[in-house]
Amino acid sequence: SIGFASLSDDGMVPETLIPLFEELATNDQDSVRLQTPDNCISFGKAMKNLLLSDGDHSIDDHLVLYHRILPLLVATIDDRSWRVRWTVASKFSEAVGAFVGCDGAVESLVLAFEKLLQDPEAEVRTAATFNLSDVAKCTANVTIADAEDASSGDEPKAKVRVAERLVKHVAALTDDESEHVRAALAMVATELAPILGKDSTISFLLPPLLLLLRDASSEVRLNLISSLSALNSVIGVDLLSQSLLPAIIDLAEDGKWRIRLAIIQHIPTLAKQLGKDFFSDKLSDLCVKWLGDDISSIREAAAINLMELVALFGADWSAKFLISSISQIREHNSYLRRLTAVKACSLMATKMDTDSACRHLLPLVVEMSTDFVPNIRFNVAKGLEAMAPVCGEAAYKAQIRPILTTLLDDSDRDVRYFSSKSLVTLEEKFSKNVKLEE
Repeated sequence: SIGFASLSDDGMVPETLIPLFEELATNDQDSVRLQTPDNCISFGKAMKNLLLSDGDHSIDDHLVLYHRILPLLVATIDDRSWRVRWTVASKFSEAVGAFVGCDGAVESLVLAFEKLLQDPEAEVRTAATFNLSDVAKCTANVTIADAEDASSGDEPKAKVRVAERLVKHVAALTDDESEHVRAALAMVATELAPILGKDSTISFLLPPLLLLLRDASSEVRLNLISSLSALNSVIGVDLLSQSLLPAIIDLAEDGKWRIRLAIIQHIPTLAKQLGKDFFSDKLSDLCVKWLGDDISSIREAAAINLMELVALFGADWSAKFLISSISQIREHNSYLRRLTAVKACSLMATKMDTDSACRHLLPLVVEMSTDFVPNIRFNVAKGLEAMAPVCGEAAYKAQIRPILTTLLDDSDRDVRYFSSKSLVTLEEKFSKNVKLEE
């Protein structure tokens, strides 16, 4: 550990430790130089912790030490080995945090970071881009990047926040030839919005985000849609809504099923952000369409998605925009589509009030108890078990129990098993309710 005695001019740090750092930072072996970023960051953190523990010392008292270490860190961005540059790029937000109090450090580090964002190697640019929003959170002011905008002569140069300087690079990164760089940008770019504020977000951040929504890569578009919450908190998504719609539709029909699955899982969040009216008009049909996907994981996720939309927008909304389409699916030639309809109805019912569940969904499930495919019938039994607590005891006695009793005599043993299991569970549940009432 470092003590204040070791920081003196003839102490261990300036006489032994820093010369060792300097020697290792110029070693011929890439694997040795690879440790330079970690060494420098660890030094900065140790110094900061030491100074915080003693109010009698400040960074200004030890600037000479900082000014010997900082150039070693900055020099790694020009290292001949891309692995060294990748290492410093991936840890750059840590570097800024370790040296933020040192005079001139942030200025040097931001300039170095900008070079990493333009590195010849895509892997380095990707690592730097992942750090973009965290570096931008630094509250220090730096000179503006464009020399033409700076004051001329001996006048002080204009200062801006780090985020205001770095946001100018977002537009260039949207055109990066590497899909990985653009995908990384799509994940972090919206996090700049709370730092920039509404006006700067609209002026400088929104235009490149609109470009990312039209990116050729589905992963890029998906990453951006997945990270819209930060943007929504600053400007809302109204300005993005018209561009969001085609992006969501494209992702919904993407050839990669994992992409389709991911966009389904983000639909409830998007529904909150877009609002009931916009979502109902533009995307409600798409949510039902997913029930007919060829991949079972997509169909299951679609059913869960409908349940969450019912919880969000209510039973009346689902009756208007969802249930008629689901009713048509139960007549589909494919038993897999009919099976999904059963699951969707039983899940949606759990988020409804008793009257809505009994009126809109219970009749659909009951009618499917006579389906000629056993798999459908025993899933009806399972679905009725899930729906019964919502539908209430009256509906159980009048409609659910008679159906389950009929299924006890089914020709298929799986149907008999699940109907019996559901019947036992529900009889026990409602008999307990009766005892509690007594």
